Amino acid sequence: MITITKPGLLSTIQDLGRFGYQKYGVITSGAMDSLSHRLANLLVGNEENKPTIEMTFLGPNVQFQEDALIAICGGDLSPTIQDRPVPMWRPVLVKKGAVLKFGYAKTGTRSYLAVAGGFSIPSIMNSTSTYLRANLGGFHGRALQAGDKIAFAEKSHQSSKLIKKLINMDRNLPFVEMNWSISSELIPKLEKNPVFRVMKGRQYQLFTKESQEWLWTEPFQISPQSDRMGYRLKGPMLRLEKAIEMLSEAVTFGTIQVPADGNPIILMADRQTTGGYPKIGEIASVDLPLLAQVKPNDTIHFTNITPEEAQLLYLEREKKIKQLKYGIYHL
Repeated sequence: MITITKPGLLSTIQDLGRFGYQKYGVITSGAMDSLSHRLANLLVGNEENKPTIEMTFLGPNVQFQEDALIAICGGDLSPTIQDRPVPMWRPVLVKKGAVLKFGYAKTGTRSYLAVAGGFSIPSIMNSTSTYLRANLGGFHGRALQAGDKIAFAEKSHQSSKLIKKLINMDRNLPFVEMNWSISSELIPKLEKNPVFRVMKGRQYQLFTKESQEWLWTEPFQISPQSDRMGYRLKGPMLRLEKAIEMLSEAVTFGTIQVPADGNPIILMADRQTTGGYPKIGEIASVDLPLLAQVKPNDTIHFTNITPEEAQLLYLEREKKIKQLKYGIYHL
């Protein structure tokens, strides 16, 4: 069990999302950076969909009421125990009584804390993810608060194997970490002014030639009025050749919609189920974890990619994750 002694700016329970209910108007939610969420779970011997704590900008303080195997992946929120930096992207055994503290983000925006067995959270509609606007899922449907106590679920055999290895490495410190970490090939590289790969959207051809060109050549800035539902962009105004009446259509994580004011919105994890604005582009799935790590006022760029190229990039990444999983399970 853990106790939240300081909540941070926004800490919520998330898994990979609530699927199969969009036809009823229930949004998907889930981890904004699904890659970091998945990797953190794999590092502690969990299935990839186990609930983690998603921390945003400023992380919480977490006290451990028992020994726990953890992993922290995603943006660097300066994790420490007794003023000692806690390494990321690898398994770490934390001792009972230790307080894990997170600070402000050094790099990225969101970090994910996984524990062996996962957090014991009731599943609602086959998911433990928190949707704040509806007070649905997660820990009582809300962000974590000081005093919250969250129990752990039962550990897997793989988790127990990892814990045994770390106990044998015990150096009488408040935590001990594995002497290996995830390959740098899998760790997202958070660069300044990142470029995101985008496929042309369903209504791309309805935009002016100038707007089409600006999408690929001009910078866009993430507005401070951005959240888990969508990133509002500031940049050149994107315009249709002529006004159209649209029926609402399905949208997904990474859809770039353009409202009447010409300022694009990238739909994120808490996106609505359908949208009635024209869609100029769709960000490649493989780039969405990096998108989740950009901050308000960051500048981003777009480059064109075909659906076939996007699929190949996704498959290449999944192959690397499969290799990681194989390596961890055969330690």
